[in-house]
Amino acid sequence: MPFATYTHAAGDAFRSLGDYATGLVTPTVRLGVTGLARSGKTVFITALVHNLIAGARLPFFDAAAQGRLLRVYLEPQPDDVVPRFDYETHLADLTGAPPNWPESTRRISQLRLTLEYASTRFWKRQLGRETLHIDIVDYPGEWLLDLPLLRLDYAEWSRNALAQSRVASRKKAAKAWHQALASADPAAPADEVLAAKLAQLFKAYLREARSDRYALSTLPPGRFLMPGDLEGSPALTFAPLDAGGEADFTRGTLWAMMARRYQAYKAHVVRPFFHHHFARLDRQIVLIDVLAALNGGAEAVNDLERAMTEILECFRTGANSLWSSLFAPRIDRIVLAATKADHLHQQSHDRLEAILARLTGRAMARAEYAGAEMKVLAMAAVRATREGEAKRGGETLPCIIGYPLAGETIGLRTFDGNEEFAIFPGDLPKDPDLALKGWHTEHGEMRFVRFRPPNPVPLPSGGFATFPNIRLDRAIETLIGDHLA
Repeated sequence: MPFATYTHAAGDAFRSLGDYATGLVTPTVRLGVTGLARSGKTVFITALVHNLIAGARLPFFDAAAQGRLLRVYLEPQPDDVVPRFDYETHLADLTGAPPNWPESTRRISQLRLTLEYASTRFWKRQLGRETLHIDIVDYPGEWLLDLPLLRLDYAEWSRNALAQSRVASRKKAAKAWHQALASADPAAPADEVLAAKLAQLFKAYLREARSDRYALSTLPPGRFLMPGDLEGSPALTFAPLDAGGEADFTRGTLWAMMARRYQAYKAHVVRPFFHHHFARLDRQIVLIDVLAALNGGAEAVNDLERAMTEILECFRTGANSLWSSLFAPRIDRIVLAATKADHLHQQSHDRLEAILARLTGRAMARAEYAGAEMKVLAMAAVRATREGEAKRGGETLPCIIGYPLAGETIGLRTFDGNEEFAIFPGDLPKDPDLALKGWHTEHGEMRFVRFRPPNPVPLPSGGFATFPNIRLDRAIETLIGDHLA
């Protein structure tokens, strides 16, 4: 980090310390919300804000359950250079006719939520209501997968990317890129047209590997999949090359040009994200679509395990003190949430949590050793199904009932999105290790379909009732409950 950055950080810290001492600053928690594509980040934030503002029944969120949460409202965006999370538009999507899932996170955004509450501490109650700011920072989990690139040079990254693309589960997706790569000479003169072609084919391979067909997760550089404001930028026009054992390439070669752009990507994209946003977080929730990986098979599950280990090892974890919160904030609480729990019957929720705990066990142990509190949840921020039973061959099966999205299939049936169905999704295995290896139930391979949002319920006074959820209140309590004591 440049000396000027240290100087500014130190100045900000001392000003903050003075403000704390004179009581001029409202306590603020910076809550990071991340997860890989389609894990439910936008829905989670929208549901969290809507539930708190509307005063929803949240029995496991102590401040709300005890009647101490007095008022919750949005305030103007605190950071002038970060886009505002578009809460109103996303809520309109969920409450439309018909309701739709909002667009996925594609860039970093932020929202300030302010909570006024009554403290449980006697001396604080005498001072009146307390106030807490929650600055919610929404960012793509793919960007976290870039942080390990900071310790790799271009040659190391190229070797790793090539080795990954040649494993059985990726080889077909990478076929077109491999064909172009075979005729690309790293020692040839730099060629802008060839560089753009290789970058385009490499990105196409990453997108295909991320699709439902493969459902793979470890696919850096993350901005190639989630470019945000950099879409179309020359900073994203590079790709791995096969050096064939060579180590030295002269200036002006294709290799030198690609290596220069790779270094620029780290310097101008990865490091600023780390220093300006990621390193300033206090609390973190990581949303994980475990069911999509299970749909993809054993290789997709194992790839998700590698991705989550890399993501969690990026977090600067540990207990915060006043000094650490001012000079080097640490994430002291992390919630790992297996989303879309409403796609399973509740009988399998504990098994879903066990699978997620197994997937992230090594990284969780490291974070807990550093002093961070970890919690694993099976969760649905907006519950799209309800539970029921169906009989088949004299057997009663626990089912979920909802509107499958148009185009979803089970067997020979393709859903049109307009009809409600009862679906038996199968049971997750009791042994989480079986899920990592792939498995079949006695009823055949499990298949998790996606559902559209539930129908919104208008209120007589205007607006809409809060949506049903699964364990959203437990996530809120873990993330901010201690600040409202």
